[in-house]
Amino acid sequence: MAKPTVLITGVSGFIARHCAVDMLNAGYAVRGTVRSLQRSAEVSASLSRHADVSRFSLVQADLESDDGWDAAVADCAHVLHVASPFPARQPRDEQELIRPAVQGTLRVLRAAAAAGVERLVQTSSMVAVMYGHPRERSAPFTEADWTQIETPGVTAYAKSKTLAERAARDFVAQDRSGLRYASVNPGLVLGPALDRDIGTSAAIVQMMLRGKYPGAPHMAIPCIDVRDVARMHRLALETDAPSGGRYLGCAECLWLIDIARAIRASLGDAARKVPSRELPDWAVRLAGLFDPTARLAIPELGKELKVDTSGTRRTLGITFIPAPEAAAAMARSLVELKLV
Repeated sequence: MAKPTVLITGVSGFIARHCAVDMLNAGYAVRGTVRSLQRSAEVSASLSRHADVSRFSLVQADLESDDGWDAAVADCAHVLHVASPFPARQPRDEQELIRPAVQGTLRVLRAAAAAGVERLVQTSSMVAVMYGHPRERSAPFTEADWTQIETPGVTAYAKSKTLAERAARDFVAQDRSGLRYASVNPGLVLGPALDRDIGTSAAIVQMMLRGKYPGAPHMAIPCIDVRDVARMHRLALETDAPSGGRYLGCAECLWLIDIARAIRASLGDAARKVPSRELPDWAVRLAGLFDPTARLAIPELGKELKVDTSGTRRTLGITFIPAPEAAAAMARSLVELKLV
């Protein structure tokens, strides 16, 4: 029996395209939103290399406008709300990120509730979980943890993801339509790119391959393969667990030098420019005087991270692809796509 239609917002994005492939291959019909239908042929062609697109369609809708959302959700049983701004650099005005993330989420939720959508899964982030906490914290992060946005140094992006997820949960708590909700909170999303439109999530690996980093800062980051992120969205949609689930996407917390080593070990000569050593902390602090990206890394230097995903793995019945394998898969795909 054919499965129902799922709306995927922002379907041209890196995570969303993988979600579309996973849902199509699982038998669902997929309708995707794009900000401009001029991208229709490109998105469909990309997906067609990995799935049957006979039940795939596109509609135009923008997170910053009410137009198009009622039509987008019409006759959809479920929604994966993946679209959200993800900047290469932090903006001067944090509202440039916060406003579309929060208001866009509420637009999608209002349309979904009014249309009688059964289930909605929101793509949140580990940045909505693990920032603004005391540096000396040693306990693993769990689904119960939230980023403390009032803490100095929490970025606009972390605030946008935290506030968007909070807004969604507040909406669902007061909604009477019967809409069931869950969030998926991935860390750094690695794994293979489907095409040359890789967005900003692949920037770390791409810059490593290009030799832009003389060394790797001594900082850790929770990592997850994009194929697992896509599976998590589908499993969160299909689970019989009560509404309100929060699922952490982290196969392992890797130091950046471990990501680099995994790439070098897998790609050989193609990874000859990838860092082979760690940068001393003083060098990163010095670079931070001139480079805003390096400045963001300074508070994270030397901080060991732990994430307890036992609840997520148990509820969704998922086993994660090893993080080093995910890093190598992303690097290989960037090389094959001639993006380095």
